[in-house]
Amino acid sequence: MKSTPQVEALLTSWERKLRADNKSPATLRAYRYAVESLTTWALDVGRPTEPAEQTRGDLQDFVAHTIATMSNGTVGTRYRNLRQWFRWLALEDEISVDPMATMSHPQIHEKVPNIITDADLRALIAVTSGREFNDRRDRAIIRLLLDTGMRRGELVGLNVADVDLDGQVLLVKRSKTHRGRLVPIGTKSTAELDRYMRQRRTHKAATDPALWLGRAGPISGALVAKMIEKRCTEAEIPKIHPHRFRHTAAHRWLLAGGQEQDLARIAGWTPGSVMLARYGASAASERAREAHRRISPGDSL
Repeated sequence: MKSTPQVEALLTSWERKLRADNKSPATLRAYRYAVESLTTWALDVGRPTEPAEQTRGDLQDFVAHTIATMSNGTVGTRYRNLRQWFRWLALEDEISVDPMATMSHPQIHEKVPNIITDADLRALIAVTSGREFNDRRDRAIIRLLLDTGMRRGELVGLNVADVDLDGQVLLVKRSKTHRGRLVPIGTKSTAELDRYMRQRRTHKAATDPALWLGRAGPISGALVAKMIEKRCTEAEIPKIHPHRFRHTAAHRWLLAGGQEQDLARIAGWTPGSVMLARYGASAASERAREAHRRISPGDSL
């Protein structure tokens, strides 16, 4: 990515403000990447790079470029992040006119990952049925991701003290939304987590507060992704990204007749959020067919 000294100076000030607003490091990286992408494009095509000189037409052309070269999800994220960038610049009087103020969100259809099939889920659970430490840990992680729909960062942020096996609940403190919440877990997840925690007591890093341990200590979100990829290979199923468990958990909850407001509370969404609406709409046809099998107006006569 390319930048200029002027843009970099403004980015530094914006990031200082974002940190004061308690935005996550991931959010800061996403905002920076959006601005650097715009600057790189402007340098490559000979458009103005300084925000005060960029026009609505420049931004529309950049959005058209992202639509032609990037995924739908990236287009939407890039657009929203740049809106925040220019809004801040206008509030700080760094620009006299916000070039995106009258722009409309690009008409795109964001793709939501397919749900994980029951067969693939059973295969994943089967390859973690051993008694070794990693088997117990991986099985518990897979069960929890499916059972709760929690984010990968929330999972690896759990401490031993955040687990209440008797109450069958987890305390999620490291959340994307910065709001802690209690997350209920099912009987099978509780049993697998109990087995893992018993074996965890024998680990050389057992005194570490982090719940999930690897060979050298606490594991990261990246290692969770690698673990799932490895287990997919062992199970001879297509690679699964950890976030698909979140989508699958939401789908299975709604398919079983669960309420959206309860799902939002458990999974850490704001009620009425765009993401909850997207997840609710995905695979809705399957849920409608299942509902019809239960209700069937014609069968009641």
